[in-house]
Amino acid sequence: MPKNDNMLAILWMLNAGGKITAKQIAEKLEINIRTVYRYIDALCASGVPIISDAGHHGGYSLLNHFIKAPLIFDMDEKKALLHAAVFAKEAGYPLSDALENATSKLKMYSNQEQEANLSRQLTGFEVINRTAALPSVQTILAELEQAVASEFSVEMEYRTNREEQPKHRLVDPYGMVYWNDKWYTVAFCHLRNEIRCFRIDRIQQIKRTQHLFERPDTFSAREFFMQNLLHDAAGKNGLVAVTIGGRPEALDDLCLHWYLGHHLKDRTSNQATFILEEEASHSYIPYLLLPYGKSIQVIEPQSVKDALLAVVSELMEHYQL
Repeated sequence: MPKNDNMLAILWMLNAGGKITAKQIAEKLEINIRTVYRYIDALCASGVPIISDAGHHGGYSLLNHFIKAPLIFDMDEKKALLHAAVFAKEAGYPLSDALENATSKLKMYSNQEQEANLSRQLTGFEVINRTAALPSVQTILAELEQAVASEFSVEMEYRTNREEQPKHRLVDPYGMVYWNDKWYTVAFCHLRNEIRCFRIDRIQQIKRTQHLFERPDTFSAREFFMQNLLHDAAGKNGLVAVTIGGRPEALDDLCLHWYLGHHLKDRTSNQATFILEEEASHSYIPYLLLPYGKSIQVIEPQSVKDALLAVVSELMEHYQL
C-alpha cells in the first residue's frame, strides 16, 4: 500500500484501543519493522499523541480521547481554520462555544513546534468589526441557526426602523446572511405572505414553534438578499451605461464595491461599464468616484462627467471661502 494508506491504517489500529507492537503492525501491513518506526515517527511529528511503552508488555497506544481530535489537518489547514475562526468570532458567530472548543483541539493536538508556529501565525492577525454582536443578538442567532437547519417556524417580536412598537411575526427562516457588519435572516413572513429580510438586531424576542416548513429546493438566501438590497434595475426605464477607464487596480476596487459590483456589465483591462439608474449616476456616483482622483476617468456619458465636475467645483468654492 502507499505510504499514506499505511500511516492511516496504523492510526486505525491504534484507535482500536489497547497496545500494539511494531512487530505486530509490520506483520499486519506486511512491511519492514524499520518502516513502521519511520511511520510512527512521522505521525508523532504531525502531532498525533502516540504513547510508547518499553518492556515485555510494552507497545504503542494512543491517548484515549484522541479519537475526537482532528487527524488529517496539515499546518496550512490548521492555520486557515484558526484564521477563519477569528473572522467568525468577530462577526458574532452563534456557535461560539463550539468554535472555541474546535480551535482549542487544533492547538492541543499539535506538537510543541507546531503549536509555537500556530501562535506566531496568529500574532498580529486581527479583525475589527465596527458593530460587534451583543450577547442578546448571539442568543437570537443561535436560535435562528437551529430553526434554519431543522426547518422550524419561529415567532418573533420585530421592530422596523419606521415603527416605535414591535409587531408579532410568524416566519419560516430560510437562511441567514452576514453583510456589512450585520446579521440578517431571509424568511417567509406569514403576516405579509411573502419572503422578506429581517435584521437580527431588530428582533426583540424569538421563540421556536412546533410548526415545520419546507424550504424551496432552489432558493438561495444570498441571492434573494442581494436582489432586494439594491434596487432591481431590470425592466426599469431611466437606465444609463456609465463607462469608466483607469488603472487596473482602481478598476478592480470599483468592480468589487458593494454597490457598483452588482451593476457591472463589461470589464476589460482598462475599462469597466456599469448599468445604473440615471438618477443615481448623477447624485450618488460622483461622490463615490471622487476619492479615486486621477486614477480613474469617466469616459461616458457626458452627464456624469458634468455631475462630477459640479461636485468638484462646489468643493473648491467651499474651501476658498
